[in-house]
Amino acid sequence: MPLSLSPALLSAFAAAILAVHVVVILFNVVGLVAIPLGAWRGWRFVRIFWWRALHLVLLLAVAVQALAGRACILTLWQADFAGWAGQAANRQPLIQRWVEAAIFWPLPTWVFTLLYGAVFAYALLLWRLVPPG
Repeated sequence: MPLSLSPALLSAFAAAILAVHVVVILFNVVGLVAIPLGAWRGWRFVRIFWWRALHLVLLLAVAVQALAGRACILTLWQADFAGWAGQAANRQPLIQRWVEAAIFWPLPTWVFTLLYGAVFAYALLLWRLVPPG
């Protein structure tokens, strides 16, 4: 246990990391839909450079971690804090846990690696088709 923190505080850190992870996932997914829709509808924010660059970098991080055979760093941190708090740690990628819970299909890691790679390729295509301003 790091620095002898209380289990309640460690659980709070785990919950905060999970919340950040969910925000990152939502940002990535919404961006994949908002960019082409925004280009079609004339929304200016989909061409803001820093927003698009952040979106692309986050998706690159997910794809690189998957290609390296590693779970997302946020998944690992959340599992560590939950484990230190005495909760059962789960080191599967968060998306994989959600998919398994939603449809009860235990998919191998390579499927998610392929999916993350395809999503990153789509984001690169969007960068080209809807270039930031």
